[in-house]
Amino acid sequence: MIKLSKTRFACLLMACWLPLQASAGLFDDDEARKAILDLRAKVAQLEQQARDMNARLDTKSDKSAVLDMLNQHEQDMQEMARLRGQIEQLANQLSNLQKNQRDYYADLDARIKKLEPQQANIDGRTAEVLPSEKQSYDAAMEQFKSGDYKGSINALQDFVRRYPTSAYAANAQYWLGNAYYAQHDYKNAIAAQQAVVSNYGDSAKAPDAMLNIASNYVELGDEKAARKTFQQLVKQYPDSGAAAAAKERLATLEPASAKAPAKKAKRK
Repeated sequence: MIKLSKTRFACLLMACWLPLQASAGLFDDDEARKAILDLRAKVAQLEQQARDMNARLDTKSDKSAVLDMLNQHEQDMQEMARLRGQIEQLANQLSNLQKNQRDYYADLDARIKKLEPQQANIDGRTAEVLPSEKQSYDAAMEQFKSGDYKGSINALQDFVRRYPTSAYAANAQYWLGNAYYAQHDYKNAIAAQQAVVSNYGDSAKAPDAMLNIASNYVELGDEKAARKTFQQLVKQYPDSGAAAAAKERLATLEPASAKAPAKKAKRK
């Protein structure tokens, strides 16, 4: 007759109790799978013991022994039911863990993509910009387009300070000069546009910046400086649209010689 002793049964309960306690926390894939395999092995062992008992019951004539075996059999069946419940619980926990991991990595991937550089077309040139750069630049330009020139000045200055090497930096500096011009602050407008020429001379905005510098000099009444700037623009960027405009503007400026007072003829 096969009969589980109290000590053996206590050990069996302890072996099953420990995986149950471990299941209270989060398992990783390997831990959960191992716990499930262990529990399935215990169930298989108990099922084998039950089969052995059933086979032996047929050969037993001692009523007391038969009752003991029946009691043991009932206990084993209850234990198997409990272990099967644990297996189901662990399988569900493993499934939920795997789903949570998939959701986590999907969310992480989406967050990383938001931080990765993106392709942008800026004045006909393709460049990589961070999403934060584009968002900041677009916000500043929205202020400019809405007529909030003071607000756009602060936003564009902040952009150039934060992203001096951005593909948008030349544009931000250029529109900063235009914002000053819109407020009739011609001196600061000249300084802002000069920064475009000095720091971003190869950008598409450099010729337009020089044209705006000359226009600001005209507003200040300094036609000499305006004429000089127009001439530099034509020489430095001869094929640009700004150079063509500079030539037209030069033709409208009164020559410096015409402004000089005519000398009186000396009397003989």
